[in-house]
Amino acid sequence: MNFIFVSLQRINTDRESTSTSLAKELAKSHNVLYVNPPIDRKAWWLKSDDKYVNQQITDIKKGKAGLVKSADKLWILTPKHIIESINWIPFTPVFSLLNRFNNNRFAKEIKAAAKEIGFEDYIIVNDKDIFRSYYLKEILRPKLYIYLDRDYTLGFEYWRKHGSSLEPKLMKKSDLIVCNSLDFTKNARRYNQNSFYIGNGCDLSIFDPDKEWEMPEELKTIQRPIIGYVGALNSQRLDINMIARIAKKLSNYSFVFIGPEDEGFKASELHQISNIFFIEKKHTQIIPGYISYFDVCINPQLINEITIGNFPLKIIEYLAMGKPVVATVTNTMTEVFSGHCYLAVTAEEFASAIDQALANDTELYQLERIRFSKNYSWENVSNIFINAIREVSNNEV
Repeated sequence: MNFIFVSLQRINTDRESTSTSLAKELAKSHNVLYVNPPIDRKAWWLKSDDKYVNQQITDIKKGKAGLVKSADKLWILTPKHIIESINWIPFTPVFSLLNRFNNNRFAKEIKAAAKEIGFEDYIIVNDKDIFRSYYLKEILRPKLYIYLDRDYTLGFEYWRKHGSSLEPKLMKKSDLIVCNSLDFTKNARRYNQNSFYIGNGCDLSIFDPDKEWEMPEELKTIQRPIIGYVGALNSQRLDINMIARIAKKLSNYSFVFIGPEDEGFKASELHQISNIFFIEKKHTQIIPGYISYFDVCINPQLINEITIGNFPLKIIEYLAMGKPVVATVTNTMTEVFSGHCYLAVTAEEFASAIDQALANDTELYQLERIRFSKNYSWENVSNIFINAIREVSNNEV
């Protein structure tokens, strides 16, 4: 099969996503064109906090953007043309008219790249690109148009303003929807019966518990036990108040957070608590070296519409390293992970669960966690994904 991925995420950055990982796995046996997000007018003129956005802008200016072959069956398209920044428009009908213009400009580059590669028939996989790829089914007429639902972006104002009305329409006109959480699958079936749960995956070749890692320099001066978290430190996703209460209650434990902080985290009281430590974002390839020295891994989520149904990939990564995990109760944590993680609601329950996780950890439990994580390899996820396509298309693709 020939696949074209359009996504909110760039490929080959310092952190993989559902779309980048799935694309790379599919490219082992199928042809895949991965399209990086185009630069919009606002990003072009204003310096971004994202070094990969800035690099893409530099590449465009130097004439380096365009189509490159990354592997035997994987091509990457970095769009050369700028699209207009239109999300400030208050009225969705007007926004949609201009969005069609952006879609046509974006589609023109995709079509040219597909022709150069030799894709005559292809399947488009749209990873949450509600706006820039909204009209690609009509413009490019792919064999199938698949919507990948893997995060609740409508919880953020940027997406909610127009996405609250456009995303359901996008779901309805898609040929099928694939989701990485059971909650997202239930919601998708409200709009499209061809909606399938494919789960989430982990690169088990990176998160290898048998590999020996030297202790990272940042951890050498931190007192154990170390309670660790890896991922974006987003105040709309993580419960800052609960983290503070847990750290104060377990004052003899060290709490280490690895990842980029948003403004809410930067301004929080967490930076005044002596047993909380922050480490800047690290590349996926070396993250296991940090996790290997955590005594307990945590995911203290804030419960809201953004988090209640999401599938936190970090849980698989923690379990793949054999680590005990304590997390806030959410639908996915209850439905998928309750047999392998400690779950809590309050700060007191969370602190108690950390104590239990430390006291009860054994080699047998570690092996059980590792075995469980192997169900979530990208190979398994891609097989489920292909089976969903074949079910909808009656094995014609």
